[in-house]
Amino acid sequence: MNILFVMYDQLRFDYLSCAGHPHLQTPNFDRVAAMGVRFTNAYVQSPICGASRMSFYTGRYCASHGAQWNGFPLRVGEMTLGDHLRPLGMGCHLIGKTHMKADAAGMARLGLSPDSVICARQAECGFDPWVRDDGLWGQGPDGFYDDRRSPYNEYLKSRGYASDNPWADFANAGVDADGDIASGWMFDNADKPANIAEPDSETPWLTRRAIDFVDQADAPWLAHLSYIKPHWPYIVPAPYHAMYGPRHVPPANRHPVERRDPHPVYGAYMAGRVARAFQRDDVRAKVIPAYMGLVKQCDDQLGVLLDHLETTGRMADTMIVLTSDHGDYLGDHWLGEKDLFHEPSVKIPLIVYDPRPQADATRGTTCDALVEAIDLAPTFVEAAGGTVPDHILEGRSLLPWLHGETPDWRDFVVSEYDYSATPHCETLGLAPRDARLFMVFDGRFKLIHAEGGFRPMLFDLETDPREFHDLAKSGGHAAEIARLYEMLARWGRRLAQRVTRSDAEIVAGRGRSARKGILPFLVDGTEVPADLTARYRGKAPVRPDEPD
Repeated sequence: MNILFVMYDQLRFDYLSCAGHPHLQTPNFDRVAAMGVRFTNAYVQSPICGASRMSFYTGRYCASHGAQWNGFPLRVGEMTLGDHLRPLGMGCHLIGKTHMKADAAGMARLGLSPDSVICARQAECGFDPWVRDDGLWGQGPDGFYDDRRSPYNEYLKSRGYASDNPWADFANAGVDADGDIASGWMFDNADKPANIAEPDSETPWLTRRAIDFVDQADAPWLAHLSYIKPHWPYIVPAPYHAMYGPRHVPPANRHPVERRDPHPVYGAYMAGRVARAFQRDDVRAKVIPAYMGLVKQCDDQLGVLLDHLETTGRMADTMIVLTSDHGDYLGDHWLGEKDLFHEPSVKIPLIVYDPRPQADATRGTTCDALVEAIDLAPTFVEAAGGTVPDHILEGRSLLPWLHGETPDWRDFVVSEYDYSATPHCETLGLAPRDARLFMVFDGRFKLIHAEGGFRPMLFDLETDPREFHDLAKSGGHAAEIARLYEMLARWGRRLAQRVTRSDAEIVAGRGRSARKGILPFLVDGTEVPADLTARYRGKAPVRPDEPD
């Protein structure tokens, strides 16, 4: 079996028609949901691109792999999907984005040659890249945000888009009434069509690269198709720019009570630039239709890919996973972007299609179990025929749910956020090591712990599903807070770093030293089987200084 692991960047869990969106129709996401299982309570391990993706790719919590913010290197030697799958005979390939920063200092320390296969895989998060493009080719006074080459920019130049950076000048910009660039970086331009032919825009381009890969690939393979959209800049080519308008924009999910005596960290984020922009109704009226257009284009291109899999017969032997690295506030809770732990930010879509007969009973169903992003790595290992190395992978395989079983499962999920690199850390006067948040959610109550001496936050999603009322503002709910803190403490006591010996290896190794002659603490030797002491009994050998 092959695995097509599709990730969309910044796709909200509720912006799909199968998840109940009132205006946005996504028939191809729905098509996969009808063939598989849609998990309705899936959560990322960090609501920020880089940290979240490193958890997907390692199957480990952020506190375990350590790459907790965009641009924080994933330390050399950290095992990733490729390290787990290749010994099982499955290739592991990248088509699109990882947001991974290589541990160049670590590789140099170990003397890894830059042109070696092992070094190349360390630098590419364990993948063999078919094409890597992280999709943010911003350019300012100090140069490019991303210093790698852009295959997408090279493609655009080959198509005649005359610019040093056509990603910025065409794919993510429109044209204003005076013929000037209307950059997608400015929300005022979100309602304009991007100045690019739709087939040349990012999502169709990457879909074609994926089809090229599938057509030449020898099974079995995992292909991580990682789309750049619907992540900002919020601008989309025609005809998608005009498919939705202000009448399709839902009222912001926010309440004045959230701004009364907010938690200091939450207050700092509400006062930030991106939040202030999304607190404006005119911004939401332009940005959200563009975001919906980007999602619609993603769905249409998913249809192109699904049709190709059907036509070529690959649908019958390919597991398909659709998910996102985090959500997007879009003005909910007085916020924009992601970063914190309200549902629009930390909860993600997750749809899994398993083509094998064992999954027939669950096709077209939903599963409400508490799922974490790190569950995909062990799912892939098990699907590839391997035994999950649970001393390394901290998630749990989803195959039992896909095959109609009801496994013993977790009773809470955890997400982390290190905001030490943000202006909010400085605003709050924190040392970088104190700028950390932890979420624990048991399916009803959500606790957010903040380092730095702050009080916690607490929400009851059963009585307050819109997450307006922070119950920890008052002196009540001490029992719930204590119970959730115990869950967080249990998580903190997990065995996270003993990754070089499994439990099975430890059990199998017990007593081996005795059979190799290490026999301390014996009184007379009768305490152990006689064969263990045979080497140490019998006539003593002659010393060299004794006469023959």
